[in-house]
Amino acid sequence: MLHFNFVMDDGEQPLRPRVGLGVTGGIAAYKAIEVLRGLQRFGCEVRVAMTRHACEFVQPLTFRALSECYVIVDDYSPDNPDPIAHITFSQTIDLFLIAPATANVIAKMANGVADDFVTSTYLACTAPVLIAPAMNTVMWQHAATQRNLQTLREDGVHIIEPDEGEMACKTIGPGRLTEPDRIVSVALKILRESKPQTTGTAPASAESMQTTQSIESIKQDLIGERILITAGATREPIDPVRFISNRSSGRMGFALAEAARARGADVTIVAGIVSVPPPNGIGVVRVESADEMHRAVANQVSDATIFIAAAAVSDYRPSEKLKTKIKKSEEKLEVTLERTPDILGEVARSRRDGQLIVGFAAETNDLLKHAGEKLTGKDLDAVVANDVSRQDSTFESETNQVIILLRDNPNPIELPLISKLETAHRILDEVVKLRQGNRAISLVRSKVVESKS
Repeated sequence: MLHFNFVMDDGEQPLRPRVGLGVTGGIAAYKAIEVLRGLQRFGCEVRVAMTRHACEFVQPLTFRALSECYVIVDDYSPDNPDPIAHITFSQTIDLFLIAPATANVIAKMANGVADDFVTSTYLACTAPVLIAPAMNTVMWQHAATQRNLQTLREDGVHIIEPDEGEMACKTIGPGRLTEPDRIVSVALKILRESKPQTTGTAPASAESMQTTQSIESIKQDLIGERILITAGATREPIDPVRFISNRSSGRMGFALAEAARARGADVTIVAGIVSVPPPNGIGVVRVESADEMHRAVANQVSDATIFIAAAAVSDYRPSEKLKTKIKKSEEKLEVTLERTPDILGEVARSRRDGQLIVGFAAETNDLLKHAGEKLTGKDLDAVVANDVSRQDSTFESETNQVIILLRDNPNPIELPLISKLETAHRILDEVVKLRQGNRAISLVRSKVVESKS
């Protein structure tokens, strides 16, 4: 479990970190709801400010219901309980997060324009500021936008680069708001590294302290570990056009990589076919087939202290790849299949002393039985079992509900339905415990050897 270092009020009550969430007028405004909920799950108190144009995409009532706080759009609104809200708001938060941040708002911030509540709050804010831009690709790449972003960086503003992909305007390229889980992760990291400034905050409830995955934000308990993670699907060609594959998106593997990096590990990803972008700043080896993934892992695994096989590797491939496209001429087409390399099994059999091996078991029935067989049959340290027949825990979903099986532990660890980033952290919690157990065993062995000598 991760924990947040809460500020203390008069040495008695723990205080929850406060985040001001600014929502501006882009189509991605609806994703700010997920950002808000993600921050709340980690124990943060979130207050929301919106621009007028943001209200055209999401109503303030939505954020008010979720945050249980008045949502400020206009300082001068008759129902605004605070006549100098932009000052009060800005001086009682530990982080000001703007997601999405439009090109217009970024330009205003860079040039000191304060003609709405969000930009007025920015000018009055002494807490760290984090923005998650979202806009059309051409707007993102425009020299003016890049110049404004550079100005903000020089002013100390933290910026999360947008993802690449298809946007509402059908443009494909950089500019899409990055995933809410990633925004939450970066926000929590900034909160950990900065000294909280809020005072007079209401204490966190006992329920909040017990049920939220709060962050210390984030423990650096994997420093010194070199983690190799496989992610995504593999494709096994039948002919130059057709292939055998599966539905893996790469989300879980990328979440593990992001969580491991946040906890201090040196991370490398071997990625097959994925439908989401990898985390920024992490080395990625791109592959397509099971053979290519097999070779890439073999080249990298000797340097790894932990290997996590989150990829969905095709178990079979056509025994022959045809050089020309198969024409539709017969009623039936028979393709002979052969086994692909057992990457996880090979790594486990040739493991170095102290190397931890974690596998995944994506099943549709007899989940614990099949996962248990994988754990013992391949001699793994842990297996993460996932019922992919569930609609909320599929390859493509942003949430997961898994069961973790550990070596020498008869009690499976059942996790609730949570985001894949939270799932990743819970998996890594168990990896850290395994590492600590291994070190304890090594220490006992060394003392036994010393006593005998």
